[in-house]
Amino acid sequence: MSWDFDYCSTSALNNLLKANGLGMTKKFGQNFLINKAALEKIVSLSTAACGLSVWEIGPGIGALTSHLLATGAKVTAFEIDRGFCKILKEQAFADEKNFTLVEGDALKTWKQVWKENGTPDIICANLPYNVGSVLIASFIENRCLPSIMVYTLQTEVVRRICALPGDADYSGFSVVTCADYENSLSITLKPGNFWPAPNVDSAVVTMKKREKSLLDPSTEKAFFPTVRAVFSQRRKTVRNNLKALGKTPEQIERALEKAGISPDERAENLSVEKLAILTSALSE
Repeated sequence: MSWDFDYCSTSALNNLLKANGLGMTKKFGQNFLINKAALEKIVSLSTAACGLSVWEIGPGIGALTSHLLATGAKVTAFEIDRGFCKILKEQAFADEKNFTLVEGDALKTWKQVWKENGTPDIICANLPYNVGSVLIASFIENRCLPSIMVYTLQTEVVRRICALPGDADYSGFSVVTCADYENSLSITLKPGNFWPAPNVDSAVVTMKKREKSLLDPSTEKAFFPTVRAVFSQRRKTVRNNLKALGKTPEQIERALEKAGISPDERAENLSVEKLAILTSALSE
């Protein structure tokens, strides 16, 4: 790889953007990670290695990408910013055989790439904060399940991913992300680790695929709508929230009884296992 660029220098970054007539776009949630040690740690957590396939969402101008490629991994990067795409394909990685660029909104393009190439071994990304949780949920609900995913996100989102039943941060998103993965907060990052500095603290979450999913394969498709319904209105009981699924009161009562869940229980106290049993009961 002939590209030799100091991604940790704000002046170098600024000069590169100016030379290409570019700026940072707030609507895309663009903040470059400029801490070299953090970048190296993230790549280490991802277990990227020679021959493995890696998806990266929102590479920007390639800071994390360059570290991933240095491992010998095959990197497919999804980038929405046309100016950044130009730098990536014409300057940064023009001669890199292990680099593939997918231009456009990752939310709209990833499924076609998945259909053509299958599930990657790894997803590793400094995700745009405005779409991070939506993307992760999209991968999981569509059953694109790499062996490991490593994401840099807002700290509050990482807390939700790692939350357990009864925790203040426990939500439907917590359930979705831990049904197939064991999650841990791996790094915390203050705003000064990014350029420009965001208004929030950030963290890196490591998501390792479980040897066995907590979901029943026969009802996994129905699991996610059930979770959305159960968590739709946190102040209401599970019984009330389940009405959104179009089930009769009798069906709801029978399913709750079979799952061993009180009709007056609140969603934030239900484990993935309990919700999986409830889904199966509702599907009968």
